[in-house]
Amino acid sequence: MQALRAANPDAQGPVPMDLVTASPSGLDPDISPEAALWQAKRIAKARGLPVQQIEELIRAHTETPLLGVLGTPLVNVLELNLALDRLARQSAGGAR
Repeated sequence: MQALRAANPDAQGPVPMDLVTASPSGLDPDISPEAALWQAKRIAKARGLPVQQIEELIRAHTETPLLGVLGTPLVNVLELNLALDRLARQSAGGAR
């Protein structure tokens, strides 16, 4: 948890448990929306984007449970990162 706090100094609130208990293999690309939002400020700073834009993308890439009750909401980190990369390419193309 200390490493997560050090990597996310602007994050507020407790460290989401799935960031602490997730598989160290990194094979599961899904995290909770809370875990994704907890890291939003760090991601915004690293990507040079407004925090609100990161939060919107997180919400857009949150998959809801089947029928709204079977399972928990999850953010597919791979899909989110691909969307962030597309956004960066669009921004670079628009800056020319």
